[in-house]
Amino acid sequence: MKNFALVLLTVLASLTGFAGTIVLEGKYQQKNVYIINSISAEGVGFCVYEVLVNGDVTSDEINSNAFEVDLSIYGFKLGDDVVVSIKYKEGCEPRILNPGALEPQPTFDATSIDISNGGLLKWETTNEQGKLPFIIQQYKWNKWVNVGEVTGNGTSVKNSYSFQTTPISGVNKFRVVQRSYEGQVRKSGSAEYISDKAPITFTYDKKLERLVFSAETNYELYNVYGQIVKRGFGLEADMSNLPKGEYYISFDSMTEKFAKK
Repeated sequence: MKNFALVLLTVLASLTGFAGTIVLEGKYQQKNVYIINSISAEGVGFCVYEVLVNGDVTSDEINSNAFEVDLSIYGFKLGDDVVVSIKYKEGCEPRILNPGALEPQPTFDATSIDISNGGLLKWETTNEQGKLPFIIQQYKWNKWVNVGEVTGNGTSVKNSYSFQTTPISGVNKFRVVQRSYEGQVRKSGSAEYISDKAPITFTYDKKLERLVFSAETNYELYNVYGQIVKRGFGLEADMSNLPKGEYYISFDSMTEKFAKK
């Protein structure tokens, strides 16, 4: 029993100073992982003491202020599963320079994109490399506005998607985009149709301090400096918490100026 306790204490002592593990998990994107290392809290040696790729200890030189985990040597194919485990000591923590290295990239090709008179948007893609959301955007108020999201299948074969949009009066124009973890953007072409929906109007109820629309609509309210101060959807926009002054209201397909007095 005493010998067992001694062995246990020895094991626990050997683990002292080992704080944790950073795990990067995803798909191989033909990128390596770059790490900023630091001196350990004891002042001897470096923070990272071991790196594993899919459970195997790497042969990379990790005893330096910065090092690279070279994934190209493992024979991975694009899209293969990869898990990188970075073990570090207590009192310090390494920094991953490119934490999105294993995240899918927006590579899709939109082979078609169409929209019906009822506002049903359909598109087909090929060459997806991983599951990224498709962000549906509508062009209104002189800019592209996010109006919905559909998760991509992430396969290179033909993929088909649909999304029911909410029409505005006049021209309705849509596209889909994908963004990577690191901010890379890929866009489809656009599809459009002309709606016969009647234009929405609004009045300002001074007593209740609110805008009242003739039908439900998405809206964005801006101050004179172009800053958004309120956004929402509905028949009304509450203005009671906003100071008096001039504002711009974007709704339906238009933007108009008005004054809260």
